[in-house]
Amino acid sequence: MNLQSWPGLRARILSMAAGFSLYAERHWKWLTVLLWIFAMAWLIAMRWPQIHWLTLSDTDDNIRYVQVKDWLAGQGWYDLRQYRLDPPAGFNIHWSRLVDLPIAGLMLFFRAFVDQGLADRLACGIAPMLPLLPLMLGLGFIARRLAGGNSWFLAALAPFAAQMGIGMFMPMRIDHHGWQLAFTVLMLAGLIDRNWLRGGIVAGVSSALSIAIGMEMIVYLAAGGALIALRWVFKEGAARRMLPYALSLAGATSLSFLLFASHANREMVCDAISPIWVAIFAAASAGMALLALLPLRSWPARLGAGIVVGAAVAVFAWLNWPQCLTGAYQISPELERLWLANIREAKPITVQPWSLIVPLMAIPAAGLIGLIWALWDSRRDTDRLWAWATVGLMMLFSTALLFWQLRAGPAAQLLAIPPAAWAAYRLLCALGTGRPLVRGLALVGMLLLAAVAFATPLYPQINLLWTTATGAQTKPQKPAVQARRKAIDKANGRCRTLPSLQVLDQLPAATIFTMVDLGPRLIAVTHHSAVAGPYHRNGAVILDMHHAYDGPAAAFRPIAARHHATYLLVCPGFPEGTIYQARSPKGFYAGLMRGEVPDWLEPVALKTGITLPYTLYRIDYGAPR
Repeated sequence: MNLQSWPGLRARILSMAAGFSLYAERHWKWLTVLLWIFAMAWLIAMRWPQIHWLTLSDTDDNIRYVQVKDWLAGQGWYDLRQYRLDPPAGFNIHWSRLVDLPIAGLMLFFRAFVDQGLADRLACGIAPMLPLLPLMLGLGFIARRLAGGNSWFLAALAPFAAQMGIGMFMPMRIDHHGWQLAFTVLMLAGLIDRNWLRGGIVAGVSSALSIAIGMEMIVYLAAGGALIALRWVFKEGAARRMLPYALSLAGATSLSFLLFASHANREMVCDAISPIWVAIFAAASAGMALLALLPLRSWPARLGAGIVVGAAVAVFAWLNWPQCLTGAYQISPELERLWLANIREAKPITVQPWSLIVPLMAIPAAGLIGLIWALWDSRRDTDRLWAWATVGLMMLFSTALLFWQLRAGPAAQLLAIPPAAWAAYRLLCALGTGRPLVRGLALVGMLLLAAVAFATPLYPQINLLWTTATGAQTKPQKPAVQARRKAIDKANGRCRTLPSLQVLDQLPAATIFTMVDLGPRLIAVTHHSAVAGPYHRNGAVILDMHHAYDGPAAAFRPIAARHHATYLLVCPGFPEGTIYQARSPKGFYAGLMRGEVPDWLEPVALKTGITLPYTLYRIDYGAPR
């Protein structure tokens, strides 16, 4: 190419780039849909082995799968009792059917073209990625609102750098957390929407749908409602958002209760959408609607009226249902101590290993830096400053919740994306248009953000650099500890696999006494029933399991008989079992691990060509004690 033609070619390239940039800015929604489709194809290809082997790793994913299949097999719409956990009475599951709908729809669709087994696996692979689209659109909308241009692209792709956040949308993660996270981001988008009517409706409906699914995100939703009320206090005319929010929240919550609340959830319960929460949200919505209609001209008058109405709603809730304001689980202190206190996600981030803390906190840390920069940049634009303050408060609130429970991690990462993406967009703009010094600083900033995006795979290198710089050395684990950890990981994986558990189907259907955390997987992939699963409404049965394993061998059979168990399945090294061993070294389970097998446990030989990771015993109730 001749040098004289270069300026003209460069001009054409720049013109084409500008044209594409303008096109992308105008059609960002459809381009986000295309990104989502490509992401789904990539995730399905990457996770195909898990789809093929029906690897539902979490207990809730397995129960969701069984719940959908039971519904398609004829169980009632409002009957969410799981009859294959502690039969014949069954386990009371506190969920709703809302999340079941897309899974069931995909199952029925694929069954028209392939066999039922493959159809169900495909449905479980695709369904978790459906809420990824509203998540990407919501983040893209927030980025466009606060940064403009094509910042939506960075925000829409950023979830794939959030390991814990994106984990809720991966194939086979069919539980409800992905939908709740997507609705929370949509609520935040509604909070900062310049179209106040649309924003109020989106925020209200998104909150109601999240409540219909479960109460896990209620603190985020309450914070969103408080921010709408706060904006109404200090901004004349903000009633135009608060009124549609209040009306849509009350209406959508009431409709969701009628459509999705199970028979059990029509009682006065705290842990799911119920008459209690319908009444509380109706009272709060009525109060907000009343405030929006009052002719209050000054912010002190609006603040005083808001405090009175808020206090009235709080008193109404406290006088009628104080138990719901102190804890939704309503479990006994013994169950809290023996069971809930051992669940990792229920523990604060302060007790987690650094290998988890550093990658988890990378995006919130980047978001905090971006937030400070954005607030400074918007200091002369009141509207943008308030929008950034809204995003920032939600981000800081979700990050603070990590010091209560680790389960706030996905929300903390995803809600930190808007300020982090804004900072990345501003740095990219500086790289393209800034002076040499500015470009150098922007390059350094982009490299740091790239390290944040790949914090999980880079952690070993980051840790090495830290130990080299500080001289601190990680205390090596003892060989016995390393071997025990490897055995636990191996048992946790192998005892849940489809080939291992389906061997049990050569026996007639029966109730099997096994670990609480293994029960859901057992009933998902075999025709057998289990005694328990990790669901707090059924605390008495879970306590029976703990008492059976912690207590002496003589106490096990009466408990097993009370729950009609025919077999005992023991998986050495299973994580839950290590708790019983450590807590009760003289207990029944610890004795089994030492080879102390009572005469009334008869090993059952199973025909298989593989080495099974577990041992199955028949419980002989007629043998001498």
